[in-house]
Amino acid sequence: MHIVIVEDNKGVANGIAYVLRDDGHAVDLIFDGAEADQFLQGDGADVIVLDVNLPNVSGVDILKRMRARGDTRPVLMLTARTTLEDKITGLDAGADDYLAKPFDMAELVARLRALMRRVRGAPAKIHDIGPLSFDLTARHVNGPDGTIDLPRRELAIFEALLMAQSRMLSKQALLDKVYGTGAEVEEQVVEVYISRLRKRLRPFHVEIKVQRGLGYSMQHNKS
Repeated sequence: MHIVIVEDNKGVANGIAYVLRDDGHAVDLIFDGAEADQFLQGDGADVIVLDVNLPNVSGVDILKRMRARGDTRPVLMLTARTTLEDKITGLDAGADDYLAKPFDMAELVARLRALMRRVRGAPAKIHDIGPLSFDLTARHVNGPDGTIDLPRRELAIFEALLMAQSRMLSKQALLDKVYGTGAEVEEQVVEVYISRLRKRLRPFHVEIKVQRGLGYSMQHNKS
């Protein structure tokens, strides 16, 4: 998943990001409400973790603007406010879930997974390519002989290419999926991960193709 965390407490934000990145997700961190409001108008994230109390523009106002322009992506709201009225305000603004601080990190991750299951729907959680299947919820790749253990960066690239459904993805698009938008990582890193992933997929006749200047795509070679 590609997750945006909008939280002005940098300690909390970095703690969430560390756990999610360790789980193989791409994460963007934003600490300011106005910046988040602008960013969310054009990014390609899957889910947003949004704090209520933010400088310049509140989380509730950001959420209202998202829903007003037809942005239906799942939003998990965070807040130090625990009254029922505050929770109702957030849910009425369009939040999909609500978590009060302080919270357990394992619960936050579980709630994010539940949101993605709800959006993707049960029938679509398993995607196949050749003899391989990918469970979007558990984030496991399964082959004829069981689970295939992919390092988390390679797994993120596999997921991005699989969900692109044979469309080309540029190196930058893959970096965004692996590290988050704007990460200071050289594009050549993608070539390393692609090379390793190709070797792991070759026995299953799953091929990653490159088209110079355009990017990469993945397909099953039936021959």
